[in-house]
Amino acid sequence: MRNWLIIFPLVLFGSLALAQPKPLKTLLREKRDNRRILLFYGTPSGGLTEQQRKLQAAQAELDDRDMDVITLDASSITIVDRQFLEQTYKLNPNVGFTGWLIGKDGGVKETYRHPVDPAQLFGLVDKMPMRKIEMRRKQ
Repeated sequence: MRNWLIIFPLVLFGSLALAQPKPLKTLLREKRDNRRILLFYGTPSGGLTEQQRKLQAAQAELDDRDMDVITLDASSITIVDRQFLEQTYKLNPNVGFTGWLIGKDGGVKETYRHPVDPAQLFGLVDKMPMRKIEMRRKQ
């Protein structure tokens, strides 16, 4: 019984630690070189919900282009992630919506202040040198 009193809190708190989301900086670093990232920050009424709706309809096209979508709700983002966005991507937290297209090389290819149409995104991505190579390989 005594061992359970020691082990149970360790298991409980260990599980809670595992359930915590990764910091955005870590998540982006892990995806670099393998995935293109669409990163969106804002409020549901500021365009975040509209952007999610537009992209859900284009999931197959996102998958074909090795694209992951990350959405960050301004009301629930961690301080660490907000500071990372401000320092790395020049986020203005007072703007209702901001989006970034991040290439496989980790560089910002485009910044958006309003929800963007998937066709516009795909047109830009399909012009990228790495994407052109991918398309040739798939033929």
